[in-house]
This record gives sequence, C-alpha cells and structure tokens, in this order.
Amino acid sequence: MSRWQPDILGPGFEQQTLELGEDAEGPVVATVVRSIPNPVIALTRPLHDVDVLSVHGWSDYFFQPEQAHFWTSLGARFYALDLRKYGRSLRPGQTPGFVTNLDDYDADIAAALTAMGRDAATGRRLVLLGHSTGGLTLSLWAARFEHEVHALVLNSPWLELQTGGFGRQALAPIVGVRAKYDPLGTQPVVDLGFYTRAQTEVGALPVPGYRQEWRPERGFATHPGWLSAVLTGHAQVAAGLGIDVPTLVLLSARSTMAFSWVDAMTSTDSVLVVDDIARAATRLGSRVTIGRIDGAIHDVFLSRAESREEAYGMLRQWLTRSAL
Repeated sequence: MSRWQPDILGPGFEQQTLELGEDAEGPVVATVVRSIPNPVIALTRPLHDVDVLSVHGWSDYFFQPEQAHFWTSLGARFYALDLRKYGRSLRPGQTPGFVTNLDDYDADIAAALTAMGRDAATGRRLVLLGHSTGGLTLSLWAARFEHEVHALVLNSPWLELQTGGFGRQALAPIVGVRAKYDPLGTQPVVDLGFYTRAQTEVGALPVPGYRQEWRPERGFATHPGWLSAVLTGHAQVAAGLGIDVPTLVLLSARSTMAFSWVDAMTSTDSVLVVDDIARAATRLGSRVTIGRIDGAIHDVFLSRAESREEAYGMLRQWLTRSAL
C-alpha cells in the first residue's frame, strides 16, 4: 500500500492509492482521499469519534471540499473513496466504471477502511455517505457488514430504475442475457448532458480540482454487464435489506424527466424519479428517515445555495439529535 500523498484538491487534502490486484484490463486500484480536523479542536465537537467514508456515483469522483469541511467542522475525520476505474483510480485502457457485480467493491471499501486505520480497537464510529450509484453500493454493503456501520447517509441514492419496479422486472432478463454473452456491448446513450448543465447553471461547476475527463458532460458509456449488476442491486433493495442502523435519505422534492432542456432542471432531480426512490428507501430497513429538499438537484449538495444549506442543516440536525 502506498503512502499518503498531496491531493489535487490542495492543502488540507491527501490521497492514498490502494492496490487491488489485476483484471482483464490490467492493474486495478482505488484511491482514498482524506481531510482530518485539528485534533485539539475536534475533541470539543460532537462527532470527534466518527470516521466518514464517502462514495461517489456513476461517472463521478470526489471533488467537493465543502462536503469534507462540513464533516470536519463537526469533529469527524472525513474520507472519500474513488472506486476502481473512476476519477483518480481510472487508468489508461480501462473501461470507466465497469464492474459486473457491485459486490466487487467490497475489496475497494475494505482497502479504504484499512487505510483509514479502522479496527475493532479504535472504538471510532463509522458513517457511510453515498451518492446515487454509490448510495446503492453502500446500502448493499451495509446490509452485509452491518456490524461495522453506525449510520448511513444517502444522497439521492439510485435504489430503483427510472422505469419503476415493473419496468425493471421486464428489462432485467433481457439485460441479463446480454450481460452473459456481451458484457461490454454498446447501449443507447441515456445521458443528454442536462444534469451537468444544471450544475453549471446553479454555480456548482466549475470548481478547483475539477477534471472533466473524469466526469464527462454526458457521462461514461454504459454496458450490459454493468447495468445487470445495478439491476441485481435494485432487486435486492426491493426484496428488503433489513439494515438496522439509522439511515438518512436526502432527495429533491421533485423530478423532471424530459428529452429536451427545461429550466426546471436547475431545481429538480433530472436523473432519478425521486418519488420511486423514496418508496424504495422504505425497503432499506426499519430506521429510515427521508428528507425532501425543495429546489435540490440530483446531488443535493451541488444545488443552489439555499437548497444546499437546507440539506446540510437537515443532515446536521439528524446527526447530532437523532442518529449519533
């Protein structure tokens, strides 16, 4: 395992490369980024004994210092994981974001927890923070490794397909056959660039440390093997995960699904059907809180200032009064 090195986000951030072996495309790595509060100040804050591990969504990586500063201001140690074949972990010749089973990320998460210095003797609590596909991945992981998690925070998690449960069940067998015989086959482009435009128009982009090649305007190409893995995850959620730790799900109040740009996309989720996600969230476990943020976009923490502040305020109240 490599040492901590300076990160592209500048002072206050460091990164470590996590070696994960090889696959058909060559060496595989993940990357963990950390932001550690002043230990003297942290001792006076409510989350002084908390580690946070954040995982990004599809066609994404960690580039949000504001998010880290929120957690460290409460005394927590903040870590963000760029999964294999994403962001800092993407290597030449690799298919961006490609896996055929979301359980493959168990190795990425395990390596990150080791780099964070977590073991049974530390006594520190673990909060998982997942956005979109990262929210799905962490939900499935938390269901399998519940004894390691103290709270789960999900930012617009992709818990259900945009066609809903019936559409997913009809599509899954077709995708499954293609995944078996042509896992890297081509699929129709579904990202028309509206979400990136919405982030730009609300002022969330560009920011220092932003790399468009790691987060292309229309997202990475998708493939049957990857989509089948996601649909399998959705089916697991629909069957119920039974997670028994406090879980907060933050969502926009509304969605806008359209094939051409409309201004409402700057104040709604243009990626997921949030009402379906809210229903699916009730299948995560028995201790789920759902917060709907008026004016939020798909990443509630990249919305306009007022919606972003509401989301952080809701999260702060939940953490300090309800969950931990």
